[in-house]
Amino acid sequence: MPANVLGNGVTVQWYGHACVLITSANTGTEGGKRIMIDPFVQSNPACPKELHDVRDLDLLLITHGHGDHMGDAVTVCKSGKPKKVIAIHEIGEWLATKGVENVSGMNRGGTQEAEGIKVTQTLAIHSSGIGDGADMYPGGEPSGYVLTLENGFRIYHAGDTALFGDMALIGELWTPDLALLPIGDHYTMGPREAARAAQLLGAKWVVPIHWGTFPVLTGTPQQLRAAAGGKFEVLELKPGETLS
Repeated sequence: MPANVLGNGVTVQWYGHACVLITSANTGTEGGKRIMIDPFVQSNPACPKELHDVRDLDLLLITHGHGDHMGDAVTVCKSGKPKKVIAIHEIGEWLATKGVENVSGMNRGGTQEAEGIKVTQTLAIHSSGIGDGADMYPGGEPSGYVLTLENGFRIYHAGDTALFGDMALIGELWTPDLALLPIGDHYTMGPREAARAAQLLGAKWVVPIHWGTFPVLTGTPQQLRAAAGGKFEVLELKPGETLS
């Protein structure tokens, strides 16, 4: 894995599954912003234990309500103290009932600016429900995000999703440089569909996510690379590794 493939000061650390920590490039006298997406940390079997103590977050984003994406959201918010927590409206309302502060609910198609980062919530085709003990609460609609960082670099985190044709519109409107795409199959698209997604998006680089955590997730980066046919670069990370 090339450590400096992006070459622009942005880093992406994979915590395993769909959880990532993005650090934006330094701009002027301000340091880069720390952005976590899908806080599945302490209960994530793939996440290295040395990453369990999350601190100093600027933004926390949640794609949908399933436990393997937001199961540790309350814990992470208590330790990381994000300046803003962004999720679809219904998840935001539920988090507020748990004492989470600085929640900014939104809906798909909208963009908000937070801590100098533009956050656009996009369509995802999946399901969403918030498990709370023995109860299940509505989690609104699943989503993905396009982040436009201070230096103009754009990252698309697809969340959990099937392949859909309007990924071409995300590519047309937002031209993401880097795409984080699920490849595990069964609950999301597999490697073949993810390869087509990357082409619709026009992304130069793809980091595969949502694979290998559980036996049912059978898709692999090797299969994605074979399906890519050299049309984009697959940047495979191990849990805990950082792409910079």
